[in-house]
Amino acid sequence: MIEIFAKIIPNDLLEVSGSVFYSGRNAFSGNKNLYLLGINPGGNIVKQKSETLKWHTEKVLSYKTPNWSSYKDESWNGNVPGAQGLQPRILHLLKNLELSPYEVPASNVVFVRSSRENDIKELYNEYAEKCWSFHEKVINDLNIKTILCFGKTPGIFVKKKLKANILIDQFIENNNRKWKTQVFRNDNNKKVIIAAHPSISDWTNKKTDPSLIIKKHLE
Repeated sequence: MIEIFAKIIPNDLLEVSGSVFYSGRNAFSGNKNLYLLGINPGGNIVKQKSETLKWHTEKVLSYKTPNWSSYKDESWNGNVPGAQGLQPRILHLLKNLELSPYEVPASNVVFVRSSRENDIKELYNEYAEKCWSFHEKVINDLNIKTILCFGKTPGIFVKKKLKANILIDQFIENNNRKWKTQVFRNDNNKKVIIAAHPSISDWTNKKTDPSLIIKKHLE
């Protein structure tokens, strides 16, 4: 199944620095209830110039084990695998949801790498539109019911694409900033959950942990 998805990555992006698959073969097969979508791959586009979509996809497809997760098994910035940046926060969430990172499909709305979201701000919608056919096929073929988006930028895009305009629930962080995790539904009962991005919101902190509301809407 993952090979089929790999074939619909836009050809004109294959030699660009970035990545598509944040989980492996088992995650992108069968029926799945949850799909994780970030904004786009972070990192350094100069230092990681050779780490193209084609290179990273071929690497993921070459793994002998079907169980692989970028959030658990990849070393980011030379750190211990699973311990850098948002990795432990996503692993914390998945543990609370009683889900294995090896079983949950994960990607980014945009496959092109940038150090910060603002670096591709002017091209974001163009890239997102170009990558959407991949996500649409994943959502349809894996019969995904719930898409969890990291931050408003990917969330608003996915929400619009799926016409998930009905706000059905929300969680407000228990702190001064009061950031929200919001749950939207469309007429086909697919849900889009827009959470504060785990690179800036600590999901391991009880006051800012969206686990309960996400689990509620997976049941």
